[in-house]
Amino acid sequence: MYSLLITNEASLAVGNFRPYWRMLRRLCSVELMTNKRINETASIRRKCVDQMIRSIEDDVAAAKARGESRELNLPHYMFLMSFNLVGNLMLSRDLLDSQCKEGHELFQAMDKVMGWAGKPNIADFLPFLKWLDPQEMKRNMSRDLGRAMEIVAGFVKERIEEHKLGKEKAKDFLDVLLEHEGDGKEWHGKIPYEKEMFFWGSETTSTTVEWFMAELLSNPEAMRKVKEELNETLTLHPALPLLIPRNALQDTNFMGCHIPRDSQVFVNAWAIGRDPDSWEDPLACKPERFLKSNIDYKGQNFELIPFGSGRRICVGITLAHRVVTLGLASLIHNFDWELVNNVIPDTLDMSERIGITMRKLVPLIIIPKNVKECLEMHLVLVMYSLN
Repeated sequence: MYSLLITNEASLAVGNFRPYWRMLRRLCSVELMTNKRINETASIRRKCVDQMIRSIEDDVAAAKARGESRELNLPHYMFLMSFNLVGNLMLSRDLLDSQCKEGHELFQAMDKVMGWAGKPNIADFLPFLKWLDPQEMKRNMSRDLGRAMEIVAGFVKERIEEHKLGKEKAKDFLDVLLEHEGDGKEWHGKIPYEKEMFFWGSETTSTTVEWFMAELLSNPEAMRKVKEELNETLTLHPALPLLIPRNALQDTNFMGCHIPRDSQVFVNAWAIGRDPDSWEDPLACKPERFLKSNIDYKGQNFELIPFGSGRRICVGITLAHRVVTLGLASLIHNFDWELVNNVIPDTLDMSERIGITMRKLVPLIIIPKNVKECLEMHLVLVMYSLN
């Protein structure tokens, strides 16, 4: 199934380790993910997060005016925010909003793609069945992935046409790719790589935030420990539970297990984060465990590797850290959140759904209450009690 995610090997995530992959990794690291570049784009992150907050406020106000429920699907808003952030870095523009048809279609299509790609496929174990596609997984994934790529490709092609016409815009990553192509370097297709950046950058962020908010809402005490909670969420619910698959470059003996050359290898980050040999009471939400610990998620401590490690570590780890923390802080600062349908913290469904990304089986549907409204209500109650 992973082969459908690779187009002419123009993939930073799942492409083979070859000179082209090293060039692509270096290009992304130098032109897009350096601390200097990330610091320069702080205003873009702030703008995208502020737009998300305003969208939530506007949609909730509109629902209230219509007399409808104010509950919303939080991951959808985080997905759109992340997608627009990548859009600004890649193409110098916002691409989606909470009301546009493409936004809903893309969110649904990507959710299905991640589900199809992560499901066990009998044809992977019995190759002679590949042409039959007995579970229709390839057909379904091709359909959903095709729709997602069609939407993203439209945005990329629009920007390429603007570039050809010489329309002035701030230099973005697509300009870097086009200039690189102009230098005569080998290039396997700029559009597939651009689309990949949109997919991985948006899906994993919304997944992480969904689990973060679910953990906070199911553990009210943890809401007061938000800063430490980030590491705890990445321990229990890594967005990519099996990370991106690796390929053994040579015959390897690891802990007494022989791994033949060219084997596909998965690293179970989900199990590592729940290993009782590494964590005391691993299934409990205890963010305080990090207060006196030097363990971090940046690839140097193998007890916690939600972004992977080594030369295959997620190239966007620094950007992801800043986007997730800024987005979460803004959501928690601007709203009080309530569960729906008489759900209480102890009964919130925390079941996981299999896929490349590990989403909640039951999407997190919650009700935002504007902090200003809550403060006004609190003031009314205080004044009433004084009288």
